[in-house]
Amino acid sequence: MSKENYRTDEQLLLALRNEDEKALSIVYKTHFPMILHFIGNNNGTESEAKDIYQEAVMVLYENSKEEEFILTCKIKTYLYSVCRRLWLKRLAEKGRFVGKVEDFESFIAFEKDETENMEEKEVQYSVMASSLSKLGEPCKTILEDFFVQGLSMLQIAEKMGYTNADNAKNQKYKCLMRLKKIFFIDYKGL
Repeated sequence: MSKENYRTDEQLLLALRNEDEKALSIVYKTHFPMILHFIGNNNGTESEAKDIYQEAVMVLYENSKEEEFILTCKIKTYLYSVCRRLWLKRLAEKGRFVGKVEDFESFIAFEKDETENMEEKEVQYSVMASSLSKLGEPCKTILEDFFVQGLSMLQIAEKMGYTNADNAKNQKYKCLMRLKKIFFIDYKGL
């Protein structure tokens, strides 16, 4: 079967649900260049792009088997979103997150409501980054060490010179409350 036999995403999704290997192959080949480009321009290799994309296609495939699964966007958008999330997680795990991920909207035709939702999220991320920079030390380091670097409270306590992990945990809580307060003041000020 050729790609023409799957004129819509709904037909492709139905074919995936019915374990049509040709449909899986079409999905895999059609959208990989977009993901390769995205990951390649965001500190990744072709091998990493293949791994991430394979994982995303399997997520789509497994979800398509679920009766209650309803795809509310294009397959292309769905795969891009899953890959982006997986890639950000991998960058954070490797400590290679540089703060801004270059997106490639030219590859994806977003629906209007998807674009508005993404724009709102981008505003929130921007305000959060600004709020984090206003937080100051040691809070900024504690939160980055915990949430980005994945350090344990014991490791943070040792690094920051606290007497134990509980003291570090209390400090982290206070820092989160300060960050939350700064974020909401800045966000409401927009």
